[in-house]
Amino acid sequence: MAGRFAQIFGGRTKPIIAMVHLPPLPGTPLYDEARGVGHLIEAAERDLNVLLDAGVDAVMFCNEGDRPYTLHADYHGVATMTRVVTELAPRDRPFGVDFLWDPRAAMAVAAATGASFMREVTTGVYESDMGLWNTDAAGLLRYRRQLGAEQVAVFMNVTPEFASPLGRRTVGQLARSAVVSSLADAILISGPMAGAEPDLAALREAVEAVRGEVPVLVNTGAKSTNIGAFLEVAGGVIVGSDLKVDGYTWNPVDPERVRRFVAAARDGHG
Repeated sequence: MAGRFAQIFGGRTKPIIAMVHLPPLPGTPLYDEARGVGHLIEAAERDLNVLLDAGVDAVMFCNEGDRPYTLHADYHGVATMTRVVTELAPRDRPFGVDFLWDPRAAMAVAAATGASFMREVTTGVYESDMGLWNTDAAGLLRYRRQLGAEQVAVFMNVTPEFASPLGRRTVGQLARSAVVSSLADAILISGPMAGAEPDLAALREAVEAVRGEVPVLVNTGAKSTNIGAFLEVAGGVIVGSDLKVDGYTWNPVDPERVRRFVAAARDGHG
């Protein structure tokens, strides 16, 4: 671990970052108008408390319920997420944010709420469920500078879900370039969808390519049954779906599944 990541996690060598998935935000197709924003806060708080009680190292808030996803956030979505994170952000351990799939929105929420890190796709061009997906790492990091938010680490997902890259570069080449050219604070390796595990060989290739300059984390598909093998290679994990009732991404967090995952991840990895 190096740089901002090390400052966030200190001596923790294999941090567990657990997802706090928000229900659909106002203006999105699945938003529950009858229950309102108060329901978003209550649902997220319940999940958050379970995760914190289980001893995860950090949490990350995300608008996972906003299907179908968009590449450009609305003002009311950013405002609502900022309110939720401000009300619920833990003060005894790090937290991060992710806004699917708008990096500047995530950075804005992170800067406003005091988040330590954000996650996004910031490099490359993809065909995706959202259409043609272009990115702008240069614009994002300049925006961070403009906001005076240099403390916010940017975790760059170089194998995004719901998308295929345009071009022929290998995972290792993508990861190396994201570190050297785009100044990633951590590299994330994902499977093809939320809850789908990445290829272990691709994870290993990325780790070898970054040469220890930044950590490489498993970003999707980690389960209590496979996390041991992943953490033999990866420098940490971001986990969401396996912690939910029946392992389904959009269900509430299941306390027993969280305990099982944390125990499996800690076994032999501190």
